[in-house]
Amino acid sequence: MGSYSLVICYCFLGLLGSAMAAPPRQPVDVPFQKNYVPTWAADHIKYINGGREVQLVLDKSSGTGFQSRGAYLFGHFSMQLKLVPGDSAGTVTAFYLSSQNSEHDEIDFEFLGNRSGQPYIVQTNVFTGGKGDREQRIYLWFDPTKDYHSYSVLWNMYQIVFFVDDVPIRVFKNSRDIGVRYPFNQPMKLYSSLWTADDWATRGGLEKTDWSKAPFIASYRGFHVDGCDASTSATICATQGQRWWDQRAFQDLDGLQYRRLARVRAKYTIYNYCSDRARFPAMAPECRRDRDI
Repeated sequence: MGSYSLVICYCFLGLLGSAMAAPPRQPVDVPFQKNYVPTWAADHIKYINGGREVQLVLDKSSGTGFQSRGAYLFGHFSMQLKLVPGDSAGTVTAFYLSSQNSEHDEIDFEFLGNRSGQPYIVQTNVFTGGKGDREQRIYLWFDPTKDYHSYSVLWNMYQIVFFVDDVPIRVFKNSRDIGVRYPFNQPMKLYSSLWTADDWATRGGLEKTDWSKAPFIASYRGFHVDGCDASTSATICATQGQRWWDQRAFQDLDGLQYRRLARVRAKYTIYNYCSDRARFPAMAPECRRDRDI
């Protein structure tokens, strides 16, 4: 695999100049420690600029992670990340939402480390009722280690959309009408973590973590949550249907968003469970519907 200039088509950037549907108000940065707490290895988290920027540190002794204090039922969730630079093979940086039971729901961004000079891989997944196995993988059209970029999830009763810098890279539609479970009644907390998974993360486990390059550092800022806080109740929020993310403009992608999604699929997608007949001989019902998008 060659360098970024050989693998990634930067002509995609020409699509990014025009306007796109976005949340109706500018999110406000909130200091990390007001909304989040360490999940484990708190000594491997560094706080910068009064908690408005956070670094997760991975060394041979431990990785680390954090979680939101609240649990949310629908909303818009975004974070700006700068991924582990250099030789990050075997490392995984994750940003995801997850409920807390055996039949859990989960919405995942996972960033799979690389050998120096190779592109990062972004893996997304959706778990419903404890069932996952819905991985999709893409290359990015920029180097995510050089600067901060925004990674976001829009989750409502109609769709789950994964965004990179406001470009949709994946849509998971509510397909309960054809028997596919959909996250709708289990509040989820927001998590992020940095750990080593060199048994699978880079080239299927062929590339191992080089601990001489440690510590590995992933940086975060822009801790934005605009969701229905259901921390004190497992019932559906009383404001369901009244928030901006429930409104018609956010129940589907617009034309420009669909064109951008199509370009991501055509130019940057390297794995899609929907087309993996060796692993899934029978196409999942949501994949058959997805072909019409």
